[in-house]
Amino acid sequence: METFEEFVKRILIILFWFILISPLIIFPILFLVVGFLGIDVTIVNEILTATIDPIKAYKLAERYGLGFNSTFFKIAAFPGFTFAALVATLTILYERKLMAKAQLRVGPLYAGRFEGILQPIADLFKLLGKELVVPEKADKMFFWAAPILSIGLAASLLAVIPLSPTIYIARSEFSLLIPFAIIGFSPLVVLIAAWASSNKFAFIGGLRALHQLAAYEIPMLLSILGIVILTGSFDLMKIVEAQKDMWFIFPQFLAAIIFYITILSELERIPFDLPEAETEIVSGWLTEYTGMHFGLLQLGVYMKFYALALLFTLLFLGGWNGPAFLPPIVWLLGKLFFVITIIIFPRAVLPRLRMDQLIRIGWAWLIALSFINLFIAVIESSLGVI
Repeated sequence: METFEEFVKRILIILFWFILISPLIIFPILFLVVGFLGIDVTIVNEILTATIDPIKAYKLAERYGLGFNSTFFKIAAFPGFTFAALVATLTILYERKLMAKAQLRVGPLYAGRFEGILQPIADLFKLLGKELVVPEKADKMFFWAAPILSIGLAASLLAVIPLSPTIYIARSEFSLLIPFAIIGFSPLVVLIAAWASSNKFAFIGGLRALHQLAAYEIPMLLSILGIVILTGSFDLMKIVEAQKDMWFIFPQFLAAIIFYITILSELERIPFDLPEAETEIVSGWLTEYTGMHFGLLQLGVYMKFYALALLFTLLFLGGWNGPAFLPPIVWLLGKLFFVITIIIFPRAVLPRLRMDQLIRIGWAWLIALSFINLFIAVIESSLGVI
């Protein structure tokens, strides 16, 4: 196989024969198991019929509480894990193309006939085919656990973040605080991955990440308190409703700037990518991870990217509010695309900061500006700006 097209053809041939032959093997085994366990044959017939009839499959799913309106579907598919993973995958492709255009390069081109659109799929198969190498002196249990913890942490951020007044997994009066409580565990996951690798470069990267995230999570929390003062609520739904007439990016512009900078730091993106500085410490805390270990860690990072960009959209850009000629979800996704773009762009044009500069900006400037913003929010609230 010399081209991506030949690789795709080989995968399709394997899938074709698997689909053709597997029923001849699976169905006899299934009926033997049913007879041995004494399961009602009608239930098995319904399940088998549902595999070829989409309408019956939908009705069967609804009967067992797995339909489109079920909590399981919301968590597993939309607006939960599958949707977030899809957005994260498309963000990776978009980032590579946007950076290439900004730097007068081509970017992904050959995987897919149009602008390398199948590059994420090619990357997935490449990672699946790579060997999972575990260092000899690594703490294997924590080394294997770190990618799973990264995915779980990123997925749990989606639990209370709504996409519209009717599209959400769970509703809470404290839906603004819950994501930040979850984000607080991020340094722990990074440190576990770094320490378990038993690699000096990984451990240096982990320590850098710990100092960086601790320095920037405090101003991140302080920056949103101005919005809480203006709305008197920790409920994201009420915060978005309060922006029907005016987005909070106007009265809380300073808070938006602080929150944007802290997002870059939380995601370890340039100019705050010291924990993964390849010119200094190979690849930081990710140095020893290969194959799908690396893929899962990257997916977790980009799912967190999606969650933080979505939070910025809800807090400062009015969320799903917009003229009625488009559905609320369309307005939200359009604004989300804009936020993702402005988060990606600095990576294409900015250099990396030194560690002392990074710490000084977090502990000195951003915290001071956060308190100034709180003072501004109190004045705006007393004047009845919102």
